[in-house]
Amino acid sequence: MVSKYQEKAPKAYKNSKFLNSPAARTIRILSEYLEPQDRLQRYDIRDTIVFFGSARVLPAETAKKNLTALKKKIKKYKPTSKTYQNLKKDIESAEVDLQLSRYYEDTEKLAYMLTKWSMSLKKGNKFVVCSGGGPGIMEAANKGASRAGGLSIGLNISLPFEQYPNKYITKSLNFEFHYFFMRKFWFAYLAKALVIMPGGFGTLDELMEILTLVQTEKLMKKMTILIYGSEFWKKVLNFDYLVETHMISASDLKLFKYADSPEEAFAYLKEELSKNYVKK
Repeated sequence: MVSKYQEKAPKAYKNSKFLNSPAARTIRILSEYLEPQDRLQRYDIRDTIVFFGSARVLPAETAKKNLTALKKKIKKYKPTSKTYQNLKKDIESAEVDLQLSRYYEDTEKLAYMLTKWSMSLKKGNKFVVCSGGGPGIMEAANKGASRAGGLSIGLNISLPFEQYPNKYITKSLNFEFHYFFMRKFWFAYLAKALVIMPGGFGTLDELMEILTLVQTEKLMKKMTILIYGSEFWKKVLNFDYLVETHMISASDLKLFKYADSPEEAFAYLKEELSKNYVKK
């Protein structure tokens, strides 16, 4: 028997074709606000320490293995051969990777120290380590927090070259964003401190955005900004020249502080966070 009724149309909120169309963009944007908010509230997470830095920085052990393997391989070729010359360049690159790998180790140690301290407060896990969720410095931050037995957040982003979440993120605090600006919102909204490790365009973008928000007083809270690795960053950024050319004020240099060891960074962050956010 043929039914006199048509098949029911899908409800709008179950219509995947509509939800993935330009017409539903505002719904998708709102989802990237409401869904993370719901999960974070379930864990009562209100304060984070955000680590920014390169996805390309390797753990020291990996960097050493790579360099050792290349040095072993090059011995098989004559110095005049093209393969030898290519391997020589690879060795030089691997030596840079090994030199920079200390920032991976320092990030892990600092995240561990901060998480241990946070868990010792009356309200444990008050300051939760948060990263961009990928490899490199991001992985190191989540690893340090995980090793300390605390929660850690990963705010990942879908990219053409896939960035997969690292294994140290607390499973239920592993987020995947489509929109960069919504991801940036969640970095800034809960952050009480920012740790800037060596990085590239993305790290520079994140640093400059937060510095701008603090300078223009668009963040209505105390934000501690720590730039880690003065040797690296003073070659990349010449803030003194910005003051000299009147592009920023001398007082703007007080918006951040440099540190060059996990112990120095921890002492400063602990002091500032205790002063601004820890109730006696």
